[in-house]
Formats: sequence, C-alpha cells, structure tokens
Amino acid sequence: MKIQGKVHKYGDHVDTDVIIPARYLNSSDPKDLAAHCMEDIDKEFVNNVKEGDIIVAGVNFGCGSSREHAPLAIKAAGVSCVIAKNFARIFYRNALNIGLPILECSEAGDEIKQGDEVSVDFDSGVITDNTNGQKTTGQSRSAVHTG
Repeated sequence: MKIQGKVHKYGDHVDTDVIIPARYLNSSDPKDLAAHCMEDIDKEFVNNVKEGDIIVAGVNFGCGSSREHAPLAIKAAGVSCVIAKNFARIFYRNALNIGLPILECSEAGDEIKQGDEVSVDFDSGVITDNTNGQKTTGQSRSAVHTG
C-alpha cells in the first residue's frame, strides 16, 4: 500500500483529549468527531486537512484517555496515516482496530516539516519527503501488515 499527502505536524505527547476533546464524546458519528478533530491544539486543522493528508508527530502520540474516538476522528477527517516516533499503546491498538494506518519512525519527526508532501510505502516502510528529497524508514503498523 502506498499513500501520499500533505503533512500536519505536531510535537510530543499529543494526547487523546486534544485529538478529540471530551466535550464531543457524546457522539460516535465519525463526521461529528471529524469536525472537532485537533481543535484544542490546531483550530485550523479541520479547515486545512484534505483527504489523504498525513499527521507527523513526536513521541507518545495518542497518550491519555483510552478512547477509540481519537483515531476515529483522525480517520474521518481524511487523514490517511499517522507517522510518529512512537505511539501510546492504547492509541496504537485502537488505530489498528479501526483501520487507521500508523507508522513508527524515530527520525520522521525531526526531518519532516509542516506542509511537506510525503509519500509512504507501507510494504517497505520507506517514507519519502517529496519536498526535500529525504528518505527514511519506519515500521509499518496497519491491520493489513499486523493481522
């Protein structure tokens, strides 16, 4: 599987409470959740994200509350995958459960910048930053690859 998209970049310890704030958990409708995805750390995310875009983050992405709503909101917003240095265990499991591809890569958060165009080959784990030409390799974490 190969994807390409524009990067929305975030730092370390992005928790589920900012991915989808608790005040919106009264709905499990993906469209409702997508409308509020990331709003507590990036008010313009829902206006700027396009189908196929990619989130890149640092360590411990998806820490905090164990809510399936977080990866569901990200996927429903149109994000095709999340690349992070590593993931909180519960987010990792929930992402796989709902079919949101994730990729762990220790260098990605350092090299890839906000707005870069990035291609990901999930079969090889190769991440290509089409903006600056750099390549790095991560470990694919998708339901297709992990079963």
